[in-house]
Amino acid sequence: MTTVKIELPDALVNQARAAGLLTADALHRLLIGALKQQAAAQSLLQIAQQLAAAELPPMSPTEIKAEIDASRAARRH
Repeated sequence: MTTVKIELPDALVNQARAAGLLTADALHRLLIGALKQQAAAQSLLQIAQQLAAAELPPMSPTEIKAEIDASRAARRH
C-alpha cells in the first residue's frame, strides 16, 4: 500500500467529505473509474486516427440510417 498526501481547497474537501468521497474505498472507486474513462478516451482517439488514415468516403445519411437499422435488427434476433 502507498500513502498519498495531497493539498486541496477547504471547500472542496468539505464537500467531498460530506458526500462520503474521502474514504479509501471511495477514492479507490473514483480513481478506477477515471482510469477506465481515460483508457476509453484513448481507445476512441486511436480508432478515430485509424478511421481518418483509412481515407474512406463519407457515408450518406441514408447509408448511416441503413447501418443503424441493420445493427438494431441484429440485436433483436
